[in-house]
Amino acid sequence: MLKRFLVSGRTGFYLAVLEEGGIAAGDSIILVRRDEHAIPVAEITRQSVSDRRNVEAMRRVVALETLSESWRDFFRERLHRRTR
Repeated sequence: MLKRFLVSGRTGFYLAVLEEGGIAAGDSIILVRRDEHAIPVAEITRQSVSDRRNVEAMRRVVALETLSESWRDFFRERLHRRTR
């Protein structure tokens, strides 16, 4: 199932919750800020599973402050293996 999900390229969208509370069908979602260095989730996924990784794309992923440290470490290791 995971393989089919990744191959589809339909990784969805992600957002941060700034204030805890309730939400229901029909409620509005307002974009309050967009990361100027954003990389599409699909590109991050592609770089994590592809055999042909793009070094520059991995460098951009590693530089993303909004990405968890564990994911950044994952890409640092892949980048290190790719560039040595």
